[in-house]
Amino acid sequence: MHHYFISEMLPVAMITAIVTLVSTATARPSLNYLESRFSTENESEEVRSAAIKRLLEVFGMDDTPLLRGDKQPPQYMVDLYNTVADVDGVTKDPYILEGNTVRSFFDKLHSEQIEFLFNLSVVARSEKVLTAELHLFKLRPQASATFNRYHFCQVSVYQLLDSSKMNITQGKKLLSSRLIPVHSTGWEVFTITQAVRSWMAVEGNNLGLLVTVQTLGGSQMDKKVVRFASGRNHHESKHPMLVLFTDDGRRAAALENTVKDPNETPAVPGLPNLPNAPGFHRSARSLDYDEDVEKMTCQRLPLYVDFEEIGWSGWIVSPRGYNAYHCKGSCPFPLGQNMRPTNHATVQSIINALKLTKGIETPCCVPDKLFSINLLYFDDDENVVLKQYDDMVAGSCGCH
Repeated sequence: MHHYFISEMLPVAMITAIVTLVSTATARPSLNYLESRFSTENESEEVRSAAIKRLLEVFGMDDTPLLRGDKQPPQYMVDLYNTVADVDGVTKDPYILEGNTVRSFFDKLHSEQIEFLFNLSVVARSEKVLTAELHLFKLRPQASATFNRYHFCQVSVYQLLDSSKMNITQGKKLLSSRLIPVHSTGWEVFTITQAVRSWMAVEGNNLGLLVTVQTLGGSQMDKKVVRFASGRNHHESKHPMLVLFTDDGRRAAALENTVKDPNETPAVPGLPNLPNAPGFHRSARSLDYDEDVEKMTCQRLPLYVDFEEIGWSGWIVSPRGYNAYHCKGSCPFPLGQNMRPTNHATVQSIINALKLTKGIETPCCVPDKLFSINLLYFDDDENVVLKQYDDMVAGSCGCH
């Protein structure tokens, strides 16, 4: 008999088990149930808490982020999410993003000068920095300065090496520089990857960024002519922003973890056993058992994960939930091609049918194609994060 434990399963299997546990623990019980199972209420809540904690681990978090007030995500991050994910969060194309994590950080200085400081302490040292961008919103020239003989200006972004020497060459390092039309308005993006890699290597290196605006002749540009929105005097939708693309290595780890015995599902510590709780220690044949299960051949069925029901709608921007799907049904002999059997499953099915070896059961109905999903959410520091999670949706089912 094959028992299912919440363990080093693929994320989609773990989600199935956790959602069942959470819904079981939160379902409204009958009066008879209350009378007969009153002593297990605390244990039921313990199961729910442990299941939620395990679900957070699936999403790479220690605890749920706490937001202060009503926050709006940057439009850039919303647009990026809509580019990579469909309405349910499922990845449209796995090759759109080079890594699996994108974060947006707002400037902490709010200086009237064009100087910026971003707190990147939430980024783990183990993450690989792929690309870093400084996003600045260029404003229209002030009315009093609209008449100007300059059509272009030179905008340069520097990494500060010594805040006391920012006006001399030794105190800064050029990261990016280009010509920008003086009378344009809208977002301007500068690559600052070198600086962020330096900050990640040595935290004390993060002294901020300095932006200079000069004429083509090299003289200082009038600040009334070329202006960028600051975090102090302008709407938050135009605030300076650092966008960081990284890869946390979870994808490579996930691939390594899949090279295991598919029949192995060792138990995870920390989840207490709830006696007779449906969805915890269950065999493949008794999974949500009814009389029709044995007649139903292996197929994919809906399994909706509702973040509001779990209590996560306050910090997850998109999606509000997603359909993880689950696989259910029998794998009877002979296995047809519609059951998408592996060669191993076909042989196992034959051995079982002929009863050649004692204790060999029929193959199991499991996901044979998995898709990733994307989450857009606020972290503990109220930065907006777009993260891609592999193996979260059962794309199809087969007998294995």
